[in-house]
Amino acid sequence: MKRTTGLLAAALLASTAVGASAETLRWARAGDSLTLDVHAQNEGPTHTLSHQIYEPLIIRDHDGQMQPALATSWAPKADDPTVWVFELREGVTYHDGSDFTAEDVVFSINRAKTPDSDMKELLTSITEVRAVDDYTVEMVTDGPNPILPSNLTNLFMMDKGWAEENDTVEVQDVEGGEQTYATANANGTGPFRLISREPDVRTVLERNEDYWGIDEFPMEISRIEYTPIQNAATRVAALLSGEVDFIQDVPVQDLGRVAETEGLVVKTAPQNRTIFFGLNMGADDIANDDVEGENPLADANVRKAMNMAINRDAIKQVVMRGQSEPAGMIAPPFVNGWSEAMDETTTDIDAAKALMEEAGYADGFSIQLDCPNDRYVNDEAICQAVVGMLGQIGITVNLDAKPKAQHFPLITNGETDFYMLGWGVPTYDSEYIFNFLVHTRTDERGSWNGTGFSNPEVDEMIVSLASETDLEVRNDTIQSIWEVVQDETIYLPVHHQVLNWGMSEDVITEVSPEDDPKFKFFEMN
Repeated sequence: MKRTTGLLAAALLASTAVGASAETLRWARAGDSLTLDVHAQNEGPTHTLSHQIYEPLIIRDHDGQMQPALATSWAPKADDPTVWVFELREGVTYHDGSDFTAEDVVFSINRAKTPDSDMKELLTSITEVRAVDDYTVEMVTDGPNPILPSNLTNLFMMDKGWAEENDTVEVQDVEGGEQTYATANANGTGPFRLISREPDVRTVLERNEDYWGIDEFPMEISRIEYTPIQNAATRVAALLSGEVDFIQDVPVQDLGRVAETEGLVVKTAPQNRTIFFGLNMGADDIANDDVEGENPLADANVRKAMNMAINRDAIKQVVMRGQSEPAGMIAPPFVNGWSEAMDETTTDIDAAKALMEEAGYADGFSIQLDCPNDRYVNDEAICQAVVGMLGQIGITVNLDAKPKAQHFPLITNGETDFYMLGWGVPTYDSEYIFNFLVHTRTDERGSWNGTGFSNPEVDEMIVSLASETDLEVRNDTIQSIWEVVQDETIYLPVHHQVLNWGMSEDVITEVSPEDDPKFKFFEMN
């Protein structure tokens, strides 16, 4: 499957390379956007494509700083800290010519709060959103929420009228396999218009000449040709041959080769993302093991033993060629709540074996590991390395690697017992991690918590974060939650990912810690 995808991509790129103008950016990365429905998937490559077409109220630039987008200002109401007031940008139109107004904001926020939305955890504190006039919106929160703006930087605004006309008022049910008009069509206010969309093959965008910011940003790219190329060798070959201008994920084994090629540049930066493994600790029994009638992952000693068996330094040196930072917690250093002490790692095979024996699994057990093969840097290779490491303590791991489009629903549908996941934190705050990955899975929170972990006291602390205005108290609560997460060993952290962008020297940009290039900021020589 990998080889076929790579060959098709190479053929496509070859057919489009000739005649590309200096203003055309030919962009490739390992995996495609999962959908164009902007509220259906909270996933990096999906958001990255959406950022070209749609816009949030507030955006982060390539330095991670918040900037006005469709909102020009935002602040709590002077006489009521439970109400945030957003003043909207006037004169903005959607790609079909419709006006952007407060009605679209109300519609979009309410749509993103519905059960099928993968963005709902970001909006749990909002009890009401209302249009004061055409260009003023108020969001009412359940208690003062000092970090609400940080939760809105990937929350895109849809045209209410367009959604109604095309029967896309409801969010696409991705896990249920639903396809809607919004899955492959788009009508945003963003800097680029959608021209054509062939999922996993090719997406073409053209500059929006009516964009409100056309004179405020470089906007030097007139056309984007986006081609997912899963095969790493094919992706690099396309860059080396000049068939593409920009790739986000240069394989670590090819960094030197690309950097030393005349006319090409590699730019590197730490990413706001941690790679880790999740464990189904909540079930009484699990399906994909050889232990009858019980769940070995429910034993904390087993989880701790697995954590101690992973040699993160070896993964960094051998698998990642030095391009990672070993992690002891599932928050990167960018995030409020990260601590150096919690991020320390230990590998101790003898101690891990002793814990296995204490848990009653001295002879080990077998289990299936579900892993993506087109989402994170060297994701399948990391999983393969961990298979060998866990074998040292008697755990036989059967690896099942597949594309992210098939992998992620296993987690959100609760159909995996041991899985790889990566998590970025666009809010730069631990609440984001807790809402999605630690809180009990409910209609409002915990949609990516595939571990079965459920602690009412922890849930209560997580909910309190959205309305705690005393930052010292709030940070103390964050630390208390992290102490439980670490003590329970809910997840097995691997490393904080490092970004490597490869590009023609004609492309001028800096690496975004979110790995989300926003092409309106790019310049071209």
